[in-house]
Amino acid sequence: MTRALLAGLAVAAATGPLGCFVVWRRMAYFGDATAHAAILGVALALAFQISIFAGTLVVALVMAMVVSTLAGRGWAMDTTLGVLAHSGLALGLVAVSFLPTVRVDLSAFLFGDILAVSRADLGVIAAGSALGVGLMGWRWAALLTATLNEDLAHAAGIAPGRERMVLTLALAVVVAVALKVVGALLIAAMLIIPAAAARNFARGPEAMAVLAVAIGAAAVYGGLQMSLWLDTPSGPSIVSVAAAGFALSLALGAGLRALGR
Repeated sequence: MTRALLAGLAVAAATGPLGCFVVWRRMAYFGDATAHAAILGVALALAFQISIFAGTLVVALVMAMVVSTLAGRGWAMDTTLGVLAHSGLALGLVAVSFLPTVRVDLSAFLFGDILAVSRADLGVIAAGSALGVGLMGWRWAALLTATLNEDLAHAAGIAPGRERMVLTLALAVVVAVALKVVGALLIAAMLIIPAAAARNFARGPEAMAVLAVAIGAAAVYGGLQMSLWLDTPSGPSIVSVAAAGFALSLALGAGLRALGR
């Protein structure tokens, strides 16, 4: 449970600020497509007998770069992301079926298996989360400017395409490390829900990022406790608690706005 909590907190620290940019840029489906493609990375890693983390990172990065490139060329992204997301997931599941000598529980990769995190896994998750947070911190001001207005970014000497690639890299890293914690089908939820809940209270971008991390951390702790007490699956429990927090934030936000009037 201690390793599971530490792994979950590390993921929450990375998904908080990154999720804010996903919400601000309306990239929810972008994160979903990258996460679904990670299953193909799992299949390739098993086939070539390499690290699961390395396989998922490479495939997630390739998917994210493809999507980012297509977005820059004006493609209809809702349709493109729908095709890529479900194709990546389906290809991964089909590829695993061609590995008869490999015994693997795919539900752990689809829905997460945070209670099975080993010390080595914890080290990888912590390092990947630190890299994601470091990238966000390094390019925070430039990313904010490019998100606010690309023309303003050009005037300030900032290349929006470069910032998009930094965001893409951070997203791929976080998806790869979060796969073990909440699974491919729930990663997008951990990116979006805490940030969406934080938006109801925060008065600035930095405050929203910090609050998103706090909400994500609370969801991890609450979800693990729920899993322990009720014997429910840990990954879905974490996301369920985050969803409850979002619903509560809507109610509290509406109440505060009513009092403000």
